Amino acid sequence: MNDDREVILSRMRGALAPLRKRAAYPNFPDDVAVMREVVDWKDPWSVFCERTRLVNGESMERVEDVVALLKANHWLHGYCDPQLWPRLAPAFGPEFTVETAFDRTRVDDYQFGITRAVGAIAETGTLILSDASTSCRLGALAPWVHIAVLRREEVMANMAQAVALLGDDPNIIWVTGPSKTADVEGILIEGVHGPGRQIALLLG
Repeated sequence: MNDDREVILSRMRGALAPLRKRAAYPNFPDDVAVMREVVDWKDPWSVFCERTRLVNGESMERVEDVVALLKANHWLHGYCDPQLWPRLAPAFGPEFTVETAFDRTRVDDYQFGITRAVGAIAETGTLILSDASTSCRLGALAPWVHIAVLRREEVMANMAQAVALLGDDPNIIWVTGPSKTADVEGILIEGVHGPGRQIALLLG
């Protein structure tokens, strides 16, 4: 962890320590953040795939398809979560250089990053990253391509289900498609503040 960040977090923990208990979470109805439309939620993954395409995200179910995309675009140098790499490595050929430790001093060397997602929201096509499950946050946000790996049972129907699942994790990142901004002249540009290609990879 970055030393400056630890100093700030330590001060925050110290300031909160004298408090007897934290404020209670708000009690809201389960459908408070649910879109008012009829959707077949028997297969949330299919709904997620449809919704993430609408925000220029991508979804895949085979590691081989991810490798083919990386190879076709000559994105051959990347980072991978060390816990995921043993399972994914057989699909990658010798032309790839994949590191399982992210070197912050060479941040521009990494063309892709592969990390775990804690879940996804079908309703909005959103991926959820957390400090608890993301091996390297910079590895998820700095490369041009980010591949977020998740399981079918981690795809939730809506925002209310996601919030209920996340618990007390202090740092959650909601990722709905590639990074976007329209600050300059109202022109939408992708990949300015984060990945320009956002891929959800479903592993069985």
